[in-house]
Amino acid sequence: MSSVFQDAIKTLLAPIENLLDDPTVSEIMINGPHEIFIEQKGLVFLAPNKFPDEEALMASMRAIAQSVGRVVDADNPRLDARLPDGSRIAVVIPPMAKNGTTVAIRKFSEEKLGLKDMIDFGSLSPDGARFLDCCMYLGKNTLVSGGTGSGKTTMLNVLGSRMPKTQRLLIIEDAAELQIKADHVVQFETRKGNPERGITEVSIRDLVESALRLRPDRIIVGEVRGQEALDLLNAMGTGHEGSMGTVHANTPLDACTRLETLCLMGETKIPPDAIRKMVGSALQMIVQCNRYHDGGRRTSHISEVLGVDEHGRYIVRDIFRWIQTGKDPETGKYIGEMVPCGYVPTWFPEFVSNKLPFPKSKFRPPEWALEYLNPTKKKAA
Repeated sequence: MSSVFQDAIKTLLAPIENLLDDPTVSEIMINGPHEIFIEQKGLVFLAPNKFPDEEALMASMRAIAQSVGRVVDADNPRLDARLPDGSRIAVVIPPMAKNGTTVAIRKFSEEKLGLKDMIDFGSLSPDGARFLDCCMYLGKNTLVSGGTGSGKTTMLNVLGSRMPKTQRLLIIEDAAELQIKADHVVQFETRKGNPERGITEVSIRDLVESALRLRPDRIIVGEVRGQEALDLLNAMGTGHEGSMGTVHANTPLDACTRLETLCLMGETKIPPDAIRKMVGSALQMIVQCNRYHDGGRRTSHISEVLGVDEHGRYIVRDIFRWIQTGKDPETGKYIGEMVPCGYVPTWFPEFVSNKLPFPKSKFRPPEWALEYLNPTKKKAA
């Protein structure tokens, strides 16, 4: 992006410059020129900032669109783009947006987190983090699941950075957000089509197809939300162990169903039963990220996918779970802990043969957690 565009955008976004510069603000939500909300530490607050009027706000959005070769107007009322610093911006303009031009800016974080940071934040237990580290070393096909703003991208960054240094990683995204620290990383980004300028679209599915021919050890799809789900499953099942992606889903079981639904989009002629078996056999692990009402982002489940049963239902077993045990009356923060669920994953023999420092005893839940993990047994007693 040219410095002219950068200067113009900076000037036009002056009303929210302090919010863009504030590292504690993770998201800025603009509902028309006079109503701006921010997200800090997972909670949403009304900010005092305002744009002078609708025209000033629209001018800034036009400049951003122009800087990435796009147009936002009555014929093109939606925009997805990136700011010069890498932050992601989504725009919808009137008359579709009844409050006025509506904008969400997901801030780009320059801070690169690791497993230790996830432990310090309370997102993972030390044993849960060590288990994931071992699984990344072994190359387990992993799906990171969660809602919007639950920390999926952060988790994918952390997991991707734990792969062996000798492996070649290809990353495919709609907008380049992942900052995976590894020795051999190749990043691809999609391109929007513009028939008027003779620009053809390059989709995630196109890039996955190309990636498979570029000798990848592992493939990461930043966000799976279309037919590329089928291509990712093909990659997982054809020798690219340790491939990963993210989906929007609320539980590990929902994540399997979501991936199945995405595979069936478009003109796929594969029967649903075959797709279901494909999901069940290619996927090995699901890491579920959740954003809780106290603003905390935590890894709620680490689960194994064991295929489908005779009725065609997914078999998913929790290996670790986060359990809430209370709430701090002063801060409102939830009190809880990630604990093992008593289930030993089927690939544990690989831990032993590779001499990974994770004994079977680590899967045994503490006594206090049994009533939370098996509430029906408590009622029966």
